[in-house]
Amino acid sequence: MTTEADSFPRRHARTQRFTLGAPRSFTVAPDGSRVVFLRSGSGTDRANSLWTLDTEGGGERVAADPRALLGGASERLSAEERARRERSREGGAGIVGYATDAAVELASFALSGRLFVAELRAGTARELPVPGPVIDPRPSPDGRHVAYVARGALRVVAAEGADDRALATPEAEGVTYGLAEFVAAEEMGRSRGFWWAPESDRLLVARADDTPVERWWIADPAHPEREPGRVPYPAAGTANADVRLFVIGLDGVRTEVSWDRARYPYLARVHWSAAGAPLLLVQARDQRSQLFLAVEPDSGATRMVHADEDPTWLELFPGVPCWSPSGHLVRIADEGGARRLAVGERPLTGAQLHIRAVLDVSDDDVLVSASAGEEAAEPETGEVHVYRVNELGVERLSLEPGVHTAVRAGGVTVLVSATPDRPGARVRVLRDGKPTATVPSYAEDPGMSPRVTLTQGGARRIPCAVLMPRDYAGDTPLPVLMDPYGGPHGARVVAAHNAHLTSQWFADQGFAVVVADGRGTPGRSPAWEKAVHHDFTLSLDDQVEALHDLARSHPLDLSRVAVRGWSYGGYLAALAVLRRPDVFHAGIAGAPVTDWRLYDTHYTERYLGDPAAHPETYAKNSLVTDEGLSSPAEPHRPLMIVHGLADDNVVVAHALRLSSALLAAGRPHEVLPLSGVTHMTPQEQVAENLLLLQVDFLKRSLGLGAG
Repeated sequence: MTTEADSFPRRHARTQRFTLGAPRSFTVAPDGSRVVFLRSGSGTDRANSLWTLDTEGGGERVAADPRALLGGASERLSAEERARRERSREGGAGIVGYATDAAVELASFALSGRLFVAELRAGTARELPVPGPVIDPRPSPDGRHVAYVARGALRVVAAEGADDRALATPEAEGVTYGLAEFVAAEEMGRSRGFWWAPESDRLLVARADDTPVERWWIADPAHPEREPGRVPYPAAGTANADVRLFVIGLDGVRTEVSWDRARYPYLARVHWSAAGAPLLLVQARDQRSQLFLAVEPDSGATRMVHADEDPTWLELFPGVPCWSPSGHLVRIADEGGARRLAVGERPLTGAQLHIRAVLDVSDDDVLVSASAGEEAAEPETGEVHVYRVNELGVERLSLEPGVHTAVRAGGVTVLVSATPDRPGARVRVLRDGKPTATVPSYAEDPGMSPRVTLTQGGARRIPCAVLMPRDYAGDTPLPVLMDPYGGPHGARVVAAHNAHLTSQWFADQGFAVVVADGRGTPGRSPAWEKAVHHDFTLSLDDQVEALHDLARSHPLDLSRVAVRGWSYGGYLAALAVLRRPDVFHAGIAGAPVTDWRLYDTHYTERYLGDPAAHPETYAKNSLVTDEGLSSPAEPHRPLMIVHGLADDNVVVAHALRLSSALLAAGRPHEVLPLSGVTHMTPQEQVAENLLLLQVDFLKRSLGLGAG
């Protein structure tokens, strides 16, 4: 199935959802003189270059061009680098990540497993001859060395390229130094495994031993001549990798950091700055208790700075914990029914704000991203703003409705703003709050604007987005397509233009599209997120409530309702047609989690507990148990199951087990296997035709004619 070259599905796929060419990954120099960022050359170019912006004159220049550095050769990625990119959902190419020294004078990055550095003032880049394949190179704060990982060993080399050596080498197969283990990278938001001391004389280095972890096989049935990949996968209730932490000097002296690893096995966060001792956040396996620990680097001893407990679970947040310049602990805490910013033991925000992340900490204030809390004067559906917080109060820096974030240093703030009325995101450089420059985007214009209404539905005031066809006259009810993610860590009702493009394209095929962020989704309150503890089916209840309430004020044909989703949204779509066929008449389940015993430890046990202790919880939330399937007396609704065969996150066994259970129950369904596709679908033809095939299935299933 193909379509014309300028159609939305083709352009959506070719531009990676209109993200290519957009600037990202900003770093501001501590003196505020320049901003460093990544950007590709056009809206269809996947290869990012490293750029610098002069904040005084506003001039830009390329600091490192991947094509020039590789001499025009194609990129070659190691298996470890491909896995890292899958964990971070990175679909770009070229320079996809970089790190700098403290002065933001020297940057390092990897290309095709080779190590490069760029002198950011001079605008020159060069390769350092080191053994590879290189992963996650990071300069020391003083810019004199670069540490990196190669073949599981942590190595260091002088910035001029001399004296390359290993500081820590794996003792056995399955051991790595300096890399994040699977659950840290996939679920904790910790993508790295080593941290430089501010004095540049030593590092904190994580040692991960995945020997205890079960081995799974990821095969490519389309190529039976290829050997399956053997991967460690810590499924719910099984063993995790054993993670330890060492202080390792440039002289090779090694000291192990000690804490109660049996009680707190998860190393969730590490922070090391000149403001205080190295700071760790370690979690219990059930994630109901955690410790903030200060490390004495010479001895490896730790002391408790703070402890948290929660009867359901403790969330992890970007940017914390850290020290303020004056040495106070900065953290985000769920206290008094609200998600608050705390400095020391004092909360600085109340229930009017729901804190999402700490962006920067200075002597004067803390910069945070936050959404309106439960006690806010107005709901601000889908909005996320940037605020300055200190003991005197709270000031909002982002003024227009939208989704905003920021990076700050040296009196300069880079404010990134996505709004409902403008494609992409606008990037402004502010000095002392006043605009001095903009960073242009080369992303393509989608050529359409969503006809979207942000609202709330039902007694619970569920955040919703409703999209109608752009040419709809409003005179007849429309078949409905529910288009949720609907689960933890995945809000889709956002006040941003491009977030609704795919939903609008489906609406233009003749549907009223409804996106609902029910209980379990982020951004509202701790109680809202934690309501799904041991019961994911509440996600479905909220989809139904939102649908029926919106039908009172919108022209929705409730006799023709379909649902589609990917990952948790795929689980929710399958759950909808199996548990509520009285409401949903067709579903498309993309990469669904169907048996939660097959999903990873840190995510699954946070929400559903230990499967050995709570087998009834897993049975209730499963799609493949007797309880998971509707009785034969109920209507059998059409269901399409889509899954990538190379998925190492939600493995294809989920789809196969659901298909087998449906077949055993005599329930007709369709299965669309995607050869060579992971949990992402970056391949252009796959992404394009997947949209077209979904429309065809929906129209057939709802009796609307061919797609």
